[in-house]
Amino acid sequence: MSARNPLLDVQHLTVSFGGSSAIPAVDDVSFQIMPGETLGLVGESGSGKSVTAFSILRLLQPPGRITSGSVMFDGRDLLSLPEREMREVRGARIALIFQEPMTALNPVMRVGDQIAEALTVHGRGTHAEARTRATELLDAVRIPDAALRARDYPHQLSGGMRQRVMIAIALACEPPLIIADEPTTALDVTIQAQVLELMRELKARYNLALLLITHDFGVIAEMADRVAVMFKGKLVEQGPVREILRHPAHEYTRNLLAAVPGAR
Repeated sequence: MSARNPLLDVQHLTVSFGGSSAIPAVDDVSFQIMPGETLGLVGESGSGKSVTAFSILRLLQPPGRITSGSVMFDGRDLLSLPEREMREVRGARIALIFQEPMTALNPVMRVGDQIAEALTVHGRGTHAEARTRATELLDAVRIPDAALRARDYPHQLSGGMRQRVMIAIALACEPPLIIADEPTTALDVTIQAQVLELMRELKARYNLALLLITHDFGVIAEMADRVAVMFKGKLVEQGPVREILRHPAHEYTRNLLAAVPGAR
């Protein structure tokens, strides 16, 4: 793929819950992410951010359904792929970091095995190779005593550690795109800063593109190259982060910025 072409190109995505008269949860949304770029998708709870993320990966729960639009990734429209091919995209080509790792991780499976499974499911090595790689990934996300911690269950780890395990799982197959859905919301401020710093470091090391979903403009200011502001299912403005921080055009964006200490 040429560096000049978008890695992800979402055009006119519309998602509804319910019948034809239902108000769309995501309404005619279009944005692009270039290889290696971080796009921040910002808006308050219920604005349609997570629905957009789950639509890209075709993980919407009924009665949610995509009623129109296209999601081009690496030159293929994900909305028209057979489910078998879509399963190959999830995890291996686009990985998702969930907001609450305790609900995303399997509580009765050791964390090292969960990382190894992310590799073996996509045919990335034998079980023994995957277990070795799992320890390397735990080390990469700065979990101390990685070989020992690989044997822990999720409940034995702190919230910040569990989020690092989720990042390790997302990185396992070295996908070109990671979608991070409110990755630091459940963490206290100090741990949040550490996780964001880690994500920035790993993004540079692996040349990742990142769709960072958050309600916090402070996180966007720190992490993103460009920002798209979502309000009631619509994108109300998007552009380079610095530009929007300095000259927000929409009243909703101005209100979001007013809530961030020292943003202006």
